[in-house]
Amino acid sequence: MKQEFDELTFQIEHIIPRKHHGSDEIDNLALACFACNNHKGPNLSGLDPKTAEMSRLFHPRRDKWEQHFQWDGARLIGRTPIGRSTVDVLAINLPYRCELRAALIEESVFP
Repeated sequence: MKQEFDELTFQIEHIIPRKHHGSDEIDNLALACFACNNHKGPNLSGLDPKTAEMSRLFHPRRDKWEQHFQWDGARLIGRTPIGRSTVDVLAINLPYRCELRAALIEESVFP
């Protein structure tokens, strides 16, 4: 599936990686951009940067996006330990990613 804003396609990501006995069933699969999937790797959790406590990552089939995240311009802010850990592990706010989102915001195509 092509993304509207770049030439890369989404990847099929295992929410619970095969390494941790995740299945290939549809309920365990999600579309992810290359960068997010690459940073997530086989991780199921990460350290909450605010508390340094271990927290599981966001589960797109079970969790509500609005509960865990909010946009602050081009930056994604984690509102909960799950959100903060996910933003950190997936490196969602790397400069090049924020720059791309800022350009898309300027063109009124994001979010």
